Amino acid sequence: MADHHQPQHQSLPILSAVSLCLMVVTLSVVMVRMVVVRLWWRPRRTEAYFSRQGIRGPAYRFLTGNAREIEEMMVKASSKPIQPPSSPHNILPRVLPFYHHWKKIYGAAFLVWFGPTARLTVSDPELIREVLVSKPDLYEKVEPHPLVKELEGDGLLSLRGEKWALHRRIVSPAFLVENLKLLVPAMLTSAVNMLDKWEERSRTRGDGGDSDVEIEVSEWFQTLMEDVICRAAFGSESHEDAKLIFQLQSQQMALAAEAFQKIFIPGYRYLPFKRNVKSWILDRTIRRSLKKLVHCRKVQEDMRGMKDNHVNNGGRCRRELLGVMIDEGLSSGCMDEGEIVEECKTFFFAGKQTTSNLLTWTTVVLAMHPSWQDVAREEVLTVCGARGSLPSKDHVPKLKKLTMIINESLRLYPPAIAMIRRATSNVCLGGCKIPQGTELLIPVLAVHHDQAVWGSDAIEFNPARFSNDSAGSRGRPGAFIPFGLGVRTCIGQNLALLQAKLTLALMLQRFSFRLAPSYRHAPTVLMMLHPQYGAPIVFTKLGGDPPT
Repeated sequence: MADHHQPQHQSLPILSAVSLCLMVVTLSVVMVRMVVVRLWWRPRRTEAYFSRQGIRGPAYRFLTGNAREIEEMMVKASSKPIQPPSSPHNILPRVLPFYHHWKKIYGAAFLVWFGPTARLTVSDPELIREVLVSKPDLYEKVEPHPLVKELEGDGLLSLRGEKWALHRRIVSPAFLVENLKLLVPAMLTSAVNMLDKWEERSRTRGDGGDSDVEIEVSEWFQTLMEDVICRAAFGSESHEDAKLIFQLQSQQMALAAEAFQKIFIPGYRYLPFKRNVKSWILDRTIRRSLKKLVHCRKVQEDMRGMKDNHVNNGGRCRRELLGVMIDEGLSSGCMDEGEIVEECKTFFFAGKQTTSNLLTWTTVVLAMHPSWQDVAREEVLTVCGARGSLPSKDHVPKLKKLTMIINESLRLYPPAIAMIRRATSNVCLGGCKIPQGTELLIPVLAVHHDQAVWGSDAIEFNPARFSNDSAGSRGRPGAFIPFGLGVRTCIGQNLALLQAKLTLALMLQRFSFRLAPSYRHAPTVLMMLHPQYGAPIVFTKLGGDPPT
């Protein structure tokens, strides 16, 4: 009886092994099919679809797309600074070399492949306005690169949908113009402290006189914005935890820049390589420090028992960012502590980088163009008074020529050189049928330098184009977008412009300045547009007493 059933018992493991083999084979076939579809068949179908509509681009290469070609162009373009006879402001071939190169071959609208992901370039201002303003619901913001998201936090810059709308509504009061005007004294204090240090460095002669001083302004402006953001977000300029966060984010930024020089491999960031481990430690430390700041501020708010976290001498209340989020978000249950931490991380990074870059490039272009520097100084002295007088919130709207100069600087050197959106459904844009899920690349820098929009002098520094009696951006909304456009316009725009005007006004009162002999004009991208070799500027002190 036992012998009769033995072969059946022996066949069970064999059947199990066969079933397992079939399962493995089936899964392998499914995975291979998915890989082939995702990395080969779908890109080829996309190429053919757009080709039938007359839109072409560089050929897709398996897995990497055009990544290697883009990397090679970027490395070559950044290998040397811009030198005469090239116009110093003709930076598109250096900063966006792939767009500059392929536009000449395929036209303004073409497909470019970032790995297996195709992006359709959109540079017509009218179409940009349709994407960002007229029909924003049809084009969602794309999930940022993992390294970027880790650096800037999961706040307003990356959120989408209802959660973004909720956070935007909660945070907005902190960035209203009337609220920011109450921050002017703190902004001036930070800027005056910086300029006082510059003057101290110029006192090198034994007789107590002053000499020219060379300042690497990009580093100083970053430190300035750290100080201002501490005041704007927390009402304190000396919070050591806040200072530590900026230092850690700088280290994170350096790691991200190193990673961006290599081809992005999905899943790589989860592997315990040295760079990844260091990045994880930095991220945990930043979040821990921010949680500490949020908790301390919440305790202070509870102890005070009041919603307005600062009252100025006139009795009006200034609402700092963290206090607003605690009052309107945490207390109401609309935001939790983790979400507040993410928003603070976003503000720390974006606020610092955007405004410091704006100040850096405006200082550089004024150093390059002394005649416009003289025009700006004459206006500042007329409106605000000599260096013995501090500019006020009432002076800022009257600085028309300085505003023109800042706008022209933002046109030539926008902080963010491109934006990406994704079609949420099948859409028609400018007569082109775009399938759902297609990504759109808006090359902000290219639009700002387009001769068809700005005229034959598009790559020249000419602030007069922004005067009241000028056509400006030729009356085409979507042509000037340094802070974005539509509902997702940068919420910190007013803060950046206010700080820039106050700081530049103080600089023009105290100093004349020119490029240092060691300056090399080399704009490049490190998350935002920045000077590859720094921005050394020589400052000459003007006469008069310092402001009090």
